[in-house]
Amino acid sequence: MKIRFIFNDRTVTATLEDSLSTQDFLRQLPLTVELEDYARTEKIAYLPSKLTREGAPSGTSSKAGDISYYAPWGNLVIFYRDFGYAAGLIKLGQLDSGLERFTDNGSMKVTIERFE
Repeated sequence: MKIRFIFNDRTVTATLEDSLSTQDFLRQLPLTVELEDYARTEKIAYLPSKLTREGAPSGTSSKAGDISYYAPWGNLVIFYRDFGYAAGLIKLGQLDSGLERFTDNGSMKVTIERFE
């Protein structure tokens, strides 16, 4: 399953894993959000509705390029730096390329949509 992040200056694609959480995420697309920088490690955006945790592990570790969902806060996460284990973190997929587009310390507006 593919999605793309559409910025005003470029498009970045990603591949999602097949899970119930990912299916919930896909149902919310297309979606335009403001990605905010968090802890100089990740970009986050709150989703319109929470994703299911059914079948998901209790937590996971992440690396740069991972797309995840942080269940306790209900937000989408795109990691641009490696991150250790966090309870409630569910990996949804990973960027195919274009990680550098997410490393700006500021906020950025992006549209996320399915991509075939």
